Amino acid sequence: MKTVAIVSVLLLAGCASKPHKRAITQQQTPLTQAPPEKVAQAWSMFTESAANNYGVDQKLVEAIISVESGGNPTVVSKSNAIGLMQIKASTAGREVYRVQGRRGQPSSKELRDPVKNIDIGTAYLKILQDQSLAGIRDPKTLRYATIVSYANGAGALLRTFSHDRDRAIAMINAMSPEEFYQHVQNKHPAAQAPRYLWKVTTAYRTI
Repeated sequence: MKTVAIVSVLLLAGCASKPHKRAITQQQTPLTQAPPEKVAQAWSMFTESAANNYGVDQKLVEAIISVESGGNPTVVSKSNAIGLMQIKASTAGREVYRVQGRRGQPSSKELRDPVKNIDIGTAYLKILQDQSLAGIRDPKTLRYATIVSYANGAGALLRTFSHDRDRAIAMINAMSPEEFYQHVQNKHPAAQAPRYLWKVTTAYRTI
C-alpha cells in the first residue's frame, strides 16, 4: 500500500501555508502536486481516524491537505508551517496543546509525522468550529468560515462583520452561504483569503 510505504519512509493567525515552499529533503513524495482525490485516497486511513475522533468533516481535512501541501509531508514554508496540513507550532500547534491540557507546543519532528500532523490539524479545525466560530448555524457557511479561519485566523474574519463577536455571528447567520462566500471575496483584508477559500472549496468538491 502506497500510504504505508510513504509513512514507513517518512515515519487566530492560522495554519495556512505561504508561497515559495521548500522541501526539507531532496527526495519528493510521489504525491506532490497530486490531484485532490489522489491525495485524499493516499491519506484516507489517517484522515478518517482523525475526523471521526474530533467530529470534523473528513473531506474538509483532505481538501486542506491537498491545498496546503499537495500531499507532501516534507513541505516547510518560509513561515515555518510544517507538513501535510502546514501547522505552525507556535500558533495552531500551541493552541491545540493548550486545549488538550498539554504544555508547550509540538516539535518540528512531531509535525513532520503525517499521523500527528493530521491529528493536530484536525484538532485545530475542531477548536475553530466549537469555539471561535461557535454559533454559525448553516453547515456550509460554517465550512466556508472554517476554511478562511484556518488560513488567516477567526478574528480577522469576524472583524469584517463587527468587532463584537456575538453581533458578527448574528450577521453571518443572516446570510446565505453564497452571500457569506461573496462577503469573503469582497471584504476580507488578507489578499490570499478569497483565493484560499476558492482553492479549498474547489478541492472539496472534487474529493
